[in-house]
Amino acid sequence: MANLFLKQAKQYVATRPSYPPELFDFIASKTLRHDLAWDVGTGNGQAAASLAKLYKAVVGSDTSAQQLAYASPLPNVRYVHTPADLPLAGIHAAVAQPATVDLITVAQAFHWLDLPRFYAQARSVLRPAQGVLAAWCYTEPRVGAAVDAVFWRLYHGSERYWAPNRRMVDDEYRSADFPFDPVDGESHTGPLEFSTERRMDLGDYLMYIASWSAYQTAKDEGVELLDEATVHEFEAAWGGDGKEVKTVTYPIFLRIGKSIQSSCHQLLFGWIQLHTFYGGAYLGDILHS
Repeated sequence: MANLFLKQAKQYVATRPSYPPELFDFIASKTLRHDLAWDVGTGNGQAAASLAKLYKAVVGSDTSAQQLAYASPLPNVRYVHTPADLPLAGIHAAVAQPATVDLITVAQAFHWLDLPRFYAQARSVLRPAQGVLAAWCYTEPRVGAAVDAVFWRLYHGSERYWAPNRRMVDDEYRSADFPFDPVDGESHTGPLEFSTERRMDLGDYLMYIASWSAYQTAKDEGVELLDEATVHEFEAAWGGDGKEVKTVTYPIFLRIGKSIQSSCHQLLFGWIQLHTFYGGAYLGDILHS
């Protein structure tokens, strides 16, 4: 996944929407403690920076060193480059010790994860019966009827260039396997809906499209998604000379849950700790033993 974004890291930082404070306030209200948060797939550290205002310490991890290079340093945030095949012992060494994490977040990266492997990692480091996992995505932007009509023609025309994982975002994470209990005050694990806004002129908006992984994949195959005709369509729909700044709204969909702590899970957690201590087990060993 990381390779899809290597050529677009600067555009990604410049054009992607930020997440609203109310999203983080809601998530933080569901953890009993606020000592340690782990932001998985942190990218440029956008979510980690918001978590740093609410948690004493934050670890932001990513498989892309280039994305991490654009993360802003903060005194209570530690960034870690984690290879995709890092074993559980490596997670404990680089990220967090077992049963010490209050919150794990995954912002716009959940659909790239090997979920069984990730869930084993999450259950190992989350505080038993207290730790919370929150994963969210934003879907495609809304501007207005005219611009949105051009956008959706382009988006549907680009489907072959998106990785299959992208379907999880189109589905708003609704059908994703999410084996966690509802957090206190909620009857289900979501998705719960939020939204965020960004002010953009047409140039910013087109740069957002150019930051798509699908845009780079098409370009590598010799296809320009933002060809002259498409850009002209956007110009006509945007109005004026494209310099008018418009409000662009991104819907956000959140899955959130807490650790399942049946007696079986407690036994498994203890076994993971013992097996990791003695053998440095890979997650696959744990899942399939």
